Amino acid sequence: MGIEVFKKHLREKRAIKIATGIDNTNLEHVAKIARAAQSAKASAVEIISNKEVYETVRKNTKLPIIVSSIHPFEILQAVQWGVDGVQIGNYSELYKKGRKFSAEQVYDVILETMGLINKYNVYICVTIPASLDTQEQVDLIKKLEYLGVNAIQAEGYRKSTTKPNHIIESANVSIHNMTELSQMTNMPVLVSCAMNETGLKVAFDNGANGVAVDYAVNKLDSEASMQAVIMEMVKSVFHRNSLNKELIKSSRELTSYYL
Repeated sequence: MGIEVFKKHLREKRAIKIATGIDNTNLEHVAKIARAAQSAKASAVEIISNKEVYETVRKNTKLPIIVSSIHPFEILQAVQWGVDGVQIGNYSELYKKGRKFSAEQVYDVILETMGLINKYNVYICVTIPASLDTQEQVDLIKKLEYLGVNAIQAEGYRKSTTKPNHIIESANVSIHNMTELSQMTNMPVLVSCAMNETGLKVAFDNGANGVAVDYAVNKLDSEASMQAVIMEMVKSVFHRNSLNKELIKSSRELTSYYL
């Protein structure tokens, strides 16, 4: 299947990337998320840079696997394991310590990372820090376009992933940032936050090519519950325009397309 499914869904503005969790090394839980994402026909699975996590996900899904990190050599290792794509910009570990990434720091990490992995020809997405002002974002995006980055991702800094007001605040900031970024570039733009089905619809209605879903799924313990949540999200965007309605005309074709 490879990364082509993810790229196709981005073009059709319906990509749903399921993140297993920035600190999640519980292999049983990770396996449940991977199987649920596969069964519900998500677009990709995003993981931390951990070989056991990668191997567990690879055994439990045929979906593209994307590794998320801000450490160039971690990303290189993951590419050598066989991941399908990389997400440069897992800034949460810094935010927890009260630190922020500058545009220059982000660019330096990207340059170093691309120098290490360019020969592997993997899909590269970069998260634009929410802390950057508009001009810094514009300048950074222009540099990323020149480097040949495939996509960018908007984020929303949140103080908590468990308090409802913080989750809503994060979703609002993420969607606002995504809308702004999409006006600056022709690259696909994803939005990342603790999204539910309603937030996901708002994101796509405002022009997102894709959504990265984390807390709404990885907070759950039951694989059946995970699958149900992801399935509702997939269904909510699959028929959002005439292109998608004509894309696959039967459930049998839909199943064969993914397997």
